[in-house]
Amino acid sequence: MILFPNCKINIGLSVAAKRPDGYHDIESVLFPVPFCDVLEIVPAKRDKFALNLTGIEVTTGIEENICFRAWKLLEEEFGIDPVDIYLHKVIPAGAGLGGGSADGAFTLKLLNEMFGIKLDNRGLKQMASRLGSDCPFFIENKALMVFDRGDQFMPVELNLHGFYVVLVKPGFNIATSTAYSLVRPSQKENPLEDLLKRNIEDWKDHIINDFEEVLFRKYPVLMKMKEHLYRSGAIYASITGSGSALYGLFRKPPQDLDNVLSENIIWKGQV
Repeated sequence: MILFPNCKINIGLSVAAKRPDGYHDIESVLFPVPFCDVLEIVPAKRDKFALNLTGIEVTTGIEENICFRAWKLLEEEFGIDPVDIYLHKVIPAGAGLGGGSADGAFTLKLLNEMFGIKLDNRGLKQMASRLGSDCPFFIENKALMVFDRGDQFMPVELNLHGFYVVLVKPGFNIATSTAYSLVRPSQKENPLEDLLKRNIEDWKDHIINDFEEVLFRKYPVLMKMKEHLYRSGAIYASITGSGSALYGLFRKPPQDLDNVLSENIIWKGQV
């Protein structure tokens, strides 16, 4: 059985306050984008779990890998058999694209079907929340508002059908802990849900990612990449999450980006 775990982008990301538990209260919209890894799961050939990785190098050990953790979670809860997992990594880590979270959530969905566990979406999301805060988003895989410490979700009306998305990932990663150590929490005057109702052409003046200010100062190349996206015709561009990737939304296919940003990982597609 094969699935294609996709990435996400954040539209706006407000960091309101640091919580007593060390996390932060945030507000953001997660939106799925069809830039994908490849995930295949088959019955184990040697009666024990095996993880086979190709594509972008993954440096974590097997027991820390989120696909193993997803299988282990269901093995402990439902006694499922060992499997062989084949994961071809395309989505880069440390980019704010949620590739690892997607792999974990899609592993849960595939194993649920493969072993006839019959968890519904609510049950799958409860399991996914035990893997990571972004993981439940990828169970339903549609636009959702995320709030509190990043583990609470609610539906949001957002239709970007037909828009073109460009993802640009430079040759470095940004750890979540690093980004949060730099950001300055602040209360916002207008809720993100209200700002989303504006014309998309107005988003660039109203919808912001709070990490941009500090990350652009630390990594000036990110600001230059955002400027390139706007010069190439983007109607909205932003960092996604707290990582090093940026994205631009376009009404028509962008031109000349490959020439300007050729030293970076670039993905272009339609949503």
